[in-house]
Amino acid sequence: MSLGGSSVKKFNEVLLGIWQQSYIQDSFADVMDEIGSAMLDHFPIAACIVRSLNPTHRTIETLTHWNAPNENLNRDSSSTLSEPKFIRLTEWASKEEVLHGSSTLRTLIAPESLDRDCLAIPLRSRHYPLGILVLLAEHMRTFKAEHWERIGQLREPVSAALLSHRRLHELAVMREAAEAERRSLLNRFGNPERHEAIVGAESGVKVVMERVELVSKSDVPVLILGETGTGKEVVARAIHSRSQRARGPFIRVNCGAIPSELIDSQLFGHERGSFTGASEQHKGWFERADEGTLFLDEIGELPHAAQVRLLRVLQDHLVERVGGSQPVSVDVRIIAATHRDLSKMVKSGTFREDLWYRVNVFPILLPQLRQRVEDIPSLVENFVKKASQRFGLSPVEATPSDLVLLTNYPWPGNIRELGAVIDRAVILGDGKSLEVSKAMGLSRPISYHHGSSNEPTFYEVIPEDAYSSTQQSAEDSNHLTLDQAMKLHIEKVLAFARGQIEGPKGAAILLGINPHTLRARMRKLGLDWSKFRNSR
Repeated sequence: MSLGGSSVKKFNEVLLGIWQQSYIQDSFADVMDEIGSAMLDHFPIAACIVRSLNPTHRTIETLTHWNAPNENLNRDSSSTLSEPKFIRLTEWASKEEVLHGSSTLRTLIAPESLDRDCLAIPLRSRHYPLGILVLLAEHMRTFKAEHWERIGQLREPVSAALLSHRRLHELAVMREAAEAERRSLLNRFGNPERHEAIVGAESGVKVVMERVELVSKSDVPVLILGETGTGKEVVARAIHSRSQRARGPFIRVNCGAIPSELIDSQLFGHERGSFTGASEQHKGWFERADEGTLFLDEIGELPHAAQVRLLRVLQDHLVERVGGSQPVSVDVRIIAATHRDLSKMVKSGTFREDLWYRVNVFPILLPQLRQRVEDIPSLVENFVKKASQRFGLSPVEATPSDLVLLTNYPWPGNIRELGAVIDRAVILGDGKSLEVSKAMGLSRPISYHHGSSNEPTFYEVIPEDAYSSTQQSAEDSNHLTLDQAMKLHIEKVLAFARGQIEGPKGAAILLGINPHTLRARMRKLGLDWSKFRNSR
């Protein structure tokens, strides 16, 4: 494929769009989806991979792996390198050289792609290497000189997006530290925060609250299971506030939001001078949560090495800071949460079996919002009140037709999605009404038929396959997984839009998302938009 004048102009337009996306996208994976999709029209690309360098552990880790449609390439998540190999790799990554077909470095950069032609582009900030952008060619295709010279221009926008991604993670960690310190001070001076009543405590989540009251009396580890947005942190805080540790700190750690190179330091702390940038001693989350509760959200995202060290802390109640030689005793109650199926992860070897048994002492399974529709009116009232106060608007009530629309929707994002919709509805109504239909992105109401049973399933003790047994096939709409519910919802909107994705009547507008993001999600879910083009 030769890049003529018109192609160069189009590529420059694409490059400008990539620069814009690198700053406006919330997710680094979304940025790479945009880049991969944009490159399809200009280069023979099969996959677009970003691998991050971790000097502390000499590892190279895959952050994102975008595949072109109809491609299914392996995803190498993390590799630990010998010191000479890692030094050689970082020396190259500190330069601006684009590698093409280097067999030596290909084994370090993309070991799963040896049968493909590839380009490797170093990603770096002004002072140090960040990672590597790897582009894999289509089968039996090669990158030509005119291709990789242009592709080299991706270095700066992708480096900017990666650096922004890292800084956002660092800011999130700093915010959590500040919040934990604030709560600790409040509790220390006898002014613990008041906790709001949980909506649905006497109806949709009555069984959950009964289990909360029961386990709050003891100090055993708790594992909260449920889809994203079902309120796992709310339940964790309820357990803490009802326990004997209520006057101690409650610290939430999102295990999936901490970069792998910072996990040891953030969880267990570090000593001064233990690594580059460690200018002072730092207490980890375990020490900060001493005599309180540590909430490990998304524990299934912890790397395998961190799982080993976490297990040791749970067994011995001792932490050892990075660079330290003396263990520190901690008195912490652990509450863990995940939307992942840990039993399957244990069987696949991605989650340690001994850690699974250690955290799964007292499991609590949260129902999806579509299983507790009787709570939606109360939740809506609560969200409207909060949103009106935040936005300085007069509170309004939902109409019966609003409630019908809200209760008929399957809520794949659960309570979090409902809260976002109500926020939009309050803003659009400007204190005069609640614009639910507009907030949901619908030009007219769409009916979503799901089962009549709203009774969630709970387990006194969850065996290894119990949680996965609730994730039935897409045909059983009472027990959809999040991906199945999302796929069903997108299919319905595509059918309504007759397969049109962009434009004022397209599915992207109805769903309230960027057309490129919609296409990326459709590829991930295996949806073919063309079959809806003639739907009525």
